[in-house]
Formats: sequence, structure tokens, C-alpha cells
Amino acid sequence: MNTDSFALRHIGPRPENISEMLQTIGADSLDQLIYETLPDGIKLEKELDLPEALSEQEYLEHITKLAAKNKVFKTYIGLGYHNSNTPPVIQRNVLENPGWYTAYTPYQAEIAQGRLEALVNFQTMIVDLTGLELANASLLDESTAAAEAMNLLFAVRNRTQKKNKVVKFFVSEEVLPQTIAVLQTRANPLGIELVIGNHEEFDFSEEFFGTLLQYPGASGKVFDYAGFVQKAKDAEIKTAVAADILSLVKLRAPGELGVDVVVGTTQRFGIPLGYGGPHAAYFATKQEYKRNVPGRIIGVTKDRDGNLALRMALQTREQHIKRDRATSNICTAQVLLAVMAGMYAVYHGPNGLTYIADKVHQSAAELADALEKLGFYQTNETYFDTIQVKADAEKVKQIAEASEINFYYPDAETVSISINEATSLNDLNNIVAVFAHVAGKESIKITRLEKNLLDNTSVSRDTPFLTNEVFNRYHSETELMRYIKKLERKDLSLNHSMISLGSCTMKLNAAAEMLPLSYPQWGNIHPFAPIEQAQGYQEMLKRLEDQLTEITGFAATSLQPNSGAQGEYAGLMAIQKYHEANGDNHRNICLIPSSAHGTNPASAVMAGMKVVVTKSTDKGNIDVDDLREKALKHKDNLAALMVTYPSTHGVFESAIKDITKIIHENGGKVYMDGANMNAQVGLTNPGKIGADVCHLNLHKTFAIPHGGGGPGVGPICVAEDLVPFLPSNPVIKTGGVNPISAISAAPFGSSLVCLISYAYISMLGPKGLKSATEHAILNANYIKQRLNNHFKTLYSGERGRAAHEMILDLRPFKTKGIEVVDIAKRLIDYGFHSPTVSFPVAGTMMIEPTESESKAELDRFCDALNSIKEEIDAIEDQENNLLKNAPHTMEMLTSEEWHFPYSRKEAAFPLPYVSDNKFWPSVRRVDDAYGDRNLMCTCDPIEEYMDSE
Repeated sequence: MNTDSFALRHIGPRPENISEMLQTIGADSLDQLIYETLPDGIKLEKELDLPEALSEQEYLEHITKLAAKNKVFKTYIGLGYHNSNTPPVIQRNVLENPGWYTAYTPYQAEIAQGRLEALVNFQTMIVDLTGLELANASLLDESTAAAEAMNLLFAVRNRTQKKNKVVKFFVSEEVLPQTIAVLQTRANPLGIELVIGNHEEFDFSEEFFGTLLQYPGASGKVFDYAGFVQKAKDAEIKTAVAADILSLVKLRAPGELGVDVVVGTTQRFGIPLGYGGPHAAYFATKQEYKRNVPGRIIGVTKDRDGNLALRMALQTREQHIKRDRATSNICTAQVLLAVMAGMYAVYHGPNGLTYIADKVHQSAAELADALEKLGFYQTNETYFDTIQVKADAEKVKQIAEASEINFYYPDAETVSISINEATSLNDLNNIVAVFAHVAGKESIKITRLEKNLLDNTSVSRDTPFLTNEVFNRYHSETELMRYIKKLERKDLSLNHSMISLGSCTMKLNAAAEMLPLSYPQWGNIHPFAPIEQAQGYQEMLKRLEDQLTEITGFAATSLQPNSGAQGEYAGLMAIQKYHEANGDNHRNICLIPSSAHGTNPASAVMAGMKVVVTKSTDKGNIDVDDLREKALKHKDNLAALMVTYPSTHGVFESAIKDITKIIHENGGKVYMDGANMNAQVGLTNPGKIGADVCHLNLHKTFAIPHGGGGPGVGPICVAEDLVPFLPSNPVIKTGGVNPISAISAAPFGSSLVCLISYAYISMLGPKGLKSATEHAILNANYIKQRLNNHFKTLYSGERGRAAHEMILDLRPFKTKGIEVVDIAKRLIDYGFHSPTVSFPVAGTMMIEPTESESKAELDRFCDALNSIKEEIDAIEDQENNLLKNAPHTMEMLTSEEWHFPYSRKEAAFPLPYVSDNKFWPSVRRVDDAYGDRNLMCTCDPIEEYMDSE
């Protein structure tokens, strides 16, 4: 065995298993299987032009050398990003723990109670600090959260405003520049008119439906917005505030002022800078807007025994169900980072956060005092952590950078300094020394932190926060470690068993790929640091862009979109910009096959396009005749086709090149959803099939772990004529020569986790990447054949093969009273997370095993499903049986009473392998309807839930 081969470690089936698997499938060789799976005419003629694979050791040596090219200066740039201290107990037990980072989105609540509780902690933290009634379980970053706030306020305009087509949205010039750029991107397609100006001069006219303020402002100044908010309310104008989360420990909660939405980032609650991400944004609002809240909300409900249980609430807002009528995209979350930020609040509690906030503010105040003694005028009358100093910016910059210090320079005469949690007394004195050098004076030494300018002012906080027990109990490392482990044990993650979710690839997230995320040279770089200080990042990101460009067969890549949903949006916006550049502003029709990935219609609507759905054939393929007819009908206004390839039905459609040709002949561009790229890499690519742009889910095909529902990265790769329109950033230059404005806050999106995909590609190399794809197809077809006697596969390719995933039709079991959800819950008793349920076809399961699962694990999974089929066949009582009562908890099995027509062993240990590694769900089946009727999304005392009955 070649112990240097990463591919050998990543790919599950052992070489000696493959012939047996092929025999089961009925193929003579892997090459024959691939030939029978892919249509003729789309296969690549040559190997990917990528460097040969590195071993794990070679890669770690390489990435360490690259890290050394990053210069970790003391950074006080601010602008929404601040150094913070990640408590080691959280770093080791959450960030570096596969029990947390390999978990999937908690659609199966019974096996996700741990991360659901952690997210309720996060939501409670946000509700307490913002003073509002309802918070979601995180968004992507502050800027996109602000855009979601704008969208919500637009959607909830009053009847008169809608009738009068009121579309103006006021944005204070104190809002962060990257946020203004994202707002500009998101406003135009929806017909919202942005007006940017001085909020102190705003006229509150009837032309406006909403406003956005920054708290504290981008300059660092803390404004008392009470009067502004009241005037806006009197004029029936709703207000959103982007608020610094740490400042809310000291500042009056925006909700107390009567604002409608508060957004921000929780990055400074223990999350590394990471050159821009990933970081968990937050979104809080009023209860009356609960059905317009973007993303996901974790709610409290009951299980079948009446015990407290948690779940994702209001799931009917989810894009797979509402499609083009979806409020937003539920995939836009950063769960792993939200868990970390919530645990930061649990660990420190209200007293610890107050200590940190006091230290930050006092440091800023003492610094301002010292600089004023040196003769430098500080302009902010009231501030939390940021001071603005009048000085020769260029001279200060030269001396500061020579001392390895970064400030922010808004203009030639201003130096902005943002203090953070990691700033020590020694750091403060080094800053003072820079200015003393500029002034040609002897430096002044700061020896203690005493000065406090915020207490007992009109903006100071006087309400308690984080009063719940969870924030006041786990303040020693021992206690927090045990609490984290307690929650982890409630969750089924990839370190327990295969998670075979169709369309949401859950492959191995190798340890060697993950290790560099903890290197300080990668974690401590500010996204707006000078480019020359981030040469390691720049080299890595450029190489990753080139790798993805080669893999997709396109001309260029942008890594800025920080989720698959953002990638879809960015790709469509690039297409829109292309049409506008050609004078075709009227092109706004987006054709979307009924079989398309569920996020597509919502993204098209967000991009300002009108969705026209095309039919599928009985075999699940795109109806080419219907597509041609609709393309011709709309040829004068056709903007794009969105197509998923292979299709969401798990099939490589042979007509794909004809389909793309039809769109091009009628003036449109082809957007390929990259959700199923796991079946293409090294075998074919989007460029080969005739697409013009695709997004890639790096958290699927390229091994970034899902982390319970984020982080994700969704870069877009484009053909030559779309390169000029790649997205920009207002602070650091990125994008094409005629770019769309920013898609996300940071110039290169979630740069830190891009290290994972860079490692994945670098260690697999061209041969390993192709082999991974081949084995993904092998594993899928092996499962298909092993289940063939008991389950019908809904769709297959023309030669009878599945791609990397398949759909099982479970609707025939309705005759026994069994729904697909019953099978999903029964799989829990066998130790497995359910495949994707009822998408894209109701009453089905979509299975994707990935290449990193072994034959032994595939066999266990198939044995489980086949056993469940036998259980269904044996059902006599359609209301009281193994499936309807699943999952079975330890509490049930150890109860003195047993009122079921089957044994305890049949319930809990249905097959011999289960007892060797039994996973116990912590709750019985949850009551979804109760949770929606009684929406509770914070960790209130148990009496609160009882009172809501």
C-alpha cells in the first residue's frame, strides 16, 4: 500500500473490493461503468492540467511555507472586523472536532438536538443583546444580513406604500462601505432605490419605506438614534440597524428604541479574522415579521412523549417548497461559527462579556487621551472602540507599518484606530509610540485602564442580558468541555456513520485539510489588510481559482460568494450585467426545468428575473421540445437557462449539448448549478457541455465540511465573455474590468475555509480527482443494485445507470400506511441519518453515498434499508408499528412499561451491527405543527413553554 497516497486514504472502497462491487453492478470494469453512465460527446479528451498530487506531509509543509508569507501585524482597521481571542476550549472541542464540523443541517431534528440547543443559545444571545423579540440561527455576513433586512422591510411595506409604489430606502453614510456595496447589488434587481446620505439631515418624506443605520457608525462615533427612530415611526418608515455585537454589551439595545430589524456579525465573539470569513452574521426582528425572516429559525416544540424538543421552525418558508416564492434561501447560514459564538457567550457569561467590553472601551479612551496629550485631535465625541485622529495619514502609515501596525486611513488627514479584545497595554503603548514618533515628541506611557466615557450617558445600556442559566453556569473549562460534549453526544455526525444525502454531498473532511485552519498565520489576517501583507493568502487563493477554472473548463473564477446560494445569485447577476453591457436590458426571462435544484427559482427572482418553468419527461429528463418552444417564445427577452447537471434526478441527460445550443441560439446564457459537480470532476465539465457560468459548492464537491449547516463557499466560474463582470469590493480591488458590485462583505469571501478545498485538490491531483468521481459513481450504482429487489429507482440514465446519486420511490408503501418520513425516522434506529427526503419528488428519498464511503459502510446502509422493507411487509397495525413509533429512545427501551407489538430488541437493535456502535436519539419524534403554532426560539424557562399550551 502506498502510504503517501492521499487518494488511497480519501476514497472508501479498497482496491480488492472493487471487482466484487462491479460484479454486483453488472459491469466488467470501472471504465465500462463510466462509459455506461456518461453520454457520448461530453467526456474530456485529456487529463486535467493540474500539478501532480502531494502527500499529506508534503502538503502540510507546503501550506506552512505559504503561511509564512502572511505578515501578521497588529491590526486596528476595524470596519466590521476585529481580532478576537478564541477560547482554546472552544477551538479544540468545536472548531477542531469532527463531531461538530461534519454535522449536517438539522433537518432530522431527533438526531440534531445538540447543535439545535447550541443554536437556541445563539438566538437567545442575539435577542438579549439587541432587545428584539426574534432572532434567526445566523446568516452569512453583516453586509448580506443588512441586504436581507432591506428586503424584509420592502416586503412588509404597508398597503398604502405598496399601492403608491414607494421604493426608496435610505442608507446612512455611516454604514460600512462593503455593506453599501452589497445593498447596491441587491437593491437594483428588486426595483429598490437606494438613497445614501447624512442621517441627521434625513427628511422622513413619504417616498421612503425604510432606513439603515450603523451603530456605532463606520467612523466609530456612537449616535443616539432615539429621535431618528421615533420620527421614522411617525412617518411610517421602518428602521434597520447594523450593530456591533460587543458594543451592545455597553450600548442601549436598539430594540428599546423601537427599531424593526437589527443585524450584524458575531465575528468578534471568538471567531478568527480569517481574511474575511467565515463568520456568523445575526438577524433579529419583531415577532410580527416571523414569516418574512430570512434563513432558518430554531424553535422549541415537544416530542411524542411531551418532552421538550427542538427543531427548525417554519420550514414552509424553505426554498424547496416555495421555490420562486421563497422568502430567501435557507442555505444562507454559518452554523459552525454561530455555535462557536454562542459558546463564547456561554463561557464568558454576562460578567465576562462586560469585562471584555469595558476593557476594549477603556483602552480606546486611554489611547485617545494619550494621543491628545501628544497634540493629536480626536474627533469622535462618543465612541465605543474606534477613535478618529487628525494627523498626516501617509506619515503615520509609513511609521506604523514599519512597526508592524495597521490602522485605517479614511482620508489624507485622518487615522482611524479600532481597539479589540486582543489589544494589550503593551499594544496601546506601541500605538502611542508611533504617534510620538510622528510628532517628534517623547512617548507617553499608559499604565492602567480607568477612563470610561459611556456609562451614565443617553446611549449607555441599563438593561440586563444573558440572564438564562446556560450563560451563568459553564464558566470553568471543565464545565464548558463537558457541556459541549453533552451536546455533541446528541448529534449524529459523519464521524458516526455515512450521511448519504442526495444533492448535499457529505464526503470525508480529511484532518490534513482541516489542520491549517488553526494556524495563526491564516487566522489573524484582516480582510482589508494591505495586499502585500497577505501574500500567502493571495498565492493560495489564486492557485485555487486556477484549479477551479481548469476543473470547470472556463476562463476565470471568483471566490467571493460565501455560499452556494450566493454563487447562484452572483452567476445570474454576471449574466444580467453582460446583457446590459450589450444593450439588452430587457432580457429578464430565466428558464428553469421543473427538475432543477430547489434553490434556483429563489435565486432567479432575487436577481430580478422572471421564472418560466419547463417540463420534464416521464423519465425525469428535461423536455427538450417544451424547452425549445419556450426559448423561441421568449427569445427577445431570454436572459438565461438554469440547469443542474447531472440533473437533480441523478441522471446525465444526453441532450445537454442540444439544450445549451437552443439557449445560445435564442440570445440567452446558460447557468449550470454546480451542486452535482461531484459527478463531473475529471470526467466532463460545464465548459464541455456548453454552459457559460457555474457556481461550485466547495462544501460539497471540494470537501469543506457542512458544520451543521455552514460554512459554505460558492465561487463562480465563468466563460471568457463573462470575465469582465466578476464581482468587486469597495475597499480591496477585485473582480473584472466592468464588475458587478459586491456579492458579500469580504473581497475574497470566506477565505480561511478555502484552504480546505485547496488542500483537497492539491493532495488528490488530476488522477485522484478523476478517481474520486469514478468511485462516487461506483458507490451510487452499487447501492442502486443492492436495493434493487426491494426499492424502485425512479430515474436512470439511458443505459440504466445512476450518476452519483439516485432517487428511491417510496410512495408504494402508502398502502401499508407508511410515509417517507417514517422510513427516515426508522433509519435513525439503525444508526443512519436519512437521505434527502421528498426532494425533488414528494414521497421519495434521494441517496448520494460519495466516494469516501467504504464497501462495508455501503453494505450496512443497504442492509438497513432492506431490513426496513421487510419490516414494512410485516406490518399488521398501521398505527402501532416499528416505523410509526421510530425513532426509539433509551428512555423507551428502559421503561418498565412496553405497549408495542414488537420486542425491545427489534426496536433498538434490529441488525447485529447496530449493537456494536449504537446511536441513541435523545428525543422521540418531534411535533412540527405544535412548534409552528407556538413559536419559541430562545432558551426561556420551561414554564414559558408550558404556559403556551
